[in-house]
Amino acid sequence: MHTVNIHEAKTHLSRLVEKAALGEGFVIAKAGKPLVKVVPLNAPEANQVRRIGFLAGEIMVPDDFDTMGSQEIEALFGGSL
Repeated sequence: MHTVNIHEAKTHLSRLVEKAALGEGFVIAKAGKPLVKVVPLNAPEANQVRRIGFLAGEIMVPDDFDTMGSQEIEALFGGSL
């Protein structure tokens, strides 16, 4: 993400806003310290990004997933091989 200082942001605000509206967000900094991030309104917020289920239909989980390897695990922790 591109960083601009406050003076540059004031000078080129129209151009920067147009780019942000097209999806090219930017950060405004003061004395090199980032202050704000400008992103298009349709961009998802960090807390809105939904990760659960993002592979739905892409992978298959076996029906015995919860018991897979249980005998080997019991042998390792039970002391008998």
